[in-house]
Order: sequence, then structure tokens, then C-alpha cells
Amino acid sequence: MRVLVVEDDPGIAAPLVRGLERAGYQARGVSTGREALAADPEPDVVLLDLGLPDLDGLDVCRRMRRRSAAAIIVVTARGEEADRVAALDEGADDYLVKPFGLAELLARIRAVLRRVRPAGSEVLRHGPLAVDPRTRKVTVTGREVALTPKEFDILECLAGDPGRVVTRQEILERAWDAHWYGPTKVLDVHIAALRRKLGVDGLVETAYGRGFRLGAVGAEHEGLEQEGPESGSSGEERRPDGPASRGGAPDPPGHPGAR
Repeated sequence: MRVLVVEDDPGIAAPLVRGLERAGYQARGVSTGREALAADPEPDVVLLDLGLPDLDGLDVCRRMRRRSAAAIIVVTARGEEADRVAALDEGADDYLVKPFGLAELLARIRAVLRRVRPAGSEVLRHGPLAVDPRTRKVTVTGREVALTPKEFDILECLAGDPGRVVTRQEILERAWDAHWYGPTKVLDVHIAALRRKLGVDGLVETAYGRGFRLGAVGAEHEGLEQEGPESGSSGEERRPDGPASRGGAPDPPGHPGAR
């Protein structure tokens, strides 16, 4: 998932790009409107400051919207209602006033992508894997794989953007609930069951300290592990006779706070 940061202040742009990269996005920054309009390849998400040195940010937004399907989030110090209305009318998908936290920005990116790219009938493919969101069917080299609802939700989350590291929190929010605050160990159990059912080494990778992603099947990746839970997610060792070895993975409680 490519994110273009259009920001002329290097003190804001540089840490923002680093934060996005840590979250698993392919991020790069430009400092002018002309560079933004000439961006190649076309980004999936644009974070657009309105106060650019060469062009008016609203004009950049309008021109981008005419020729691109990218999600546009305006990030600016202008907080007046008139500015918000003008940006949204020119094609922005969301509006965020500085200063803001990285966690909120990442949440807004996810929300915007859900709106502009809703799950539909398109089959998601990655190597031997095919995931059909409409029928909720999964096949590996043509062989149908039976998954639990939660296992499918996790796999769909990863298959939506193969190669990008999807954080543990993002998976929990999308597969369970945005307010889920139970033990994250449950995710490791589902991942283990998912790997076993798919039966393809290296397909679901763990990025230590970050999350999970779909890997290039058959390729080795430095710093990634194909087996076992994410390092640091729990001090417990998964036992051979645990839930993952019996072919099932329990869903978490149905409501926040339940034990």
C-alpha cells in the first residue's frame, strides 16, 4: 500500500514517513504540489498539506481527484469549518487538523480505505492462494480450504494488501472489534491454525514486534519467521497439546471485558 506524504516541513514529513513505514506502508514524501501531481507510481493514499510553497493545496486536491482514485486525507493546521468544507468539496476523503497523533492518522487511513475500497466480489489472489470475500471461500492451488469465520477474517485482512505488514492491533480491530482489549494471545492461536490449514510454508509470515503479512512463497526474508507466535506477544510457550494442535482455534469472548 503506497502512501504519498505531501508536506513542505521536513520536521513533520520525515517522522511521518518513518511512522508509516513502521506501520507497514510504502511511504515517501514530496514537498511541493507539482511533485505530488507528478508522482509515479500513483499512490493509494495521499496525505496532503494545504499550505504548499508552489500551489494552493485545494487546487492540488481538486486536480488529484479528477485523475486519481487515491484516497486523499488533508492534514493541515487550518481548522476552520470553512476550510474543512472546501477541502471535502474539492474531493478530499477526510480532514485531519495538526497536531495529531500517529495512531489516529493510521486509524483514519484504515477507515478511508474501507470506504473507498469496500470488500466486494473481487477475488484476492496471492501465489497459490485465492480468497473470495463474496462467497467467503478460500482455495490453495485449487483446493478448497475450510476456515472458521475468524480465520477467514484474518486471512482477508492480510490478502487485501499482500506483502504489507498488518499490525496485531489492526487485525484485532478488523476481525474482532474496534474496542477489543482482551488477550492478544488469541490471535496467535488463530494464526497457527490458519498456517496449518493453508499448508504452504512461508505464506503467512510473522514480522517480529510488528505483526503479520503474506510473504513471497518460497522466498526467505530476513527478520521474518514462518512458524510460531510473534516474539514479545506473550511470554508463554505454545504447547503441542494446545488448541492449535487440535485443529480448532477458539474465538475470543463476544463482548469487551469478558474473561
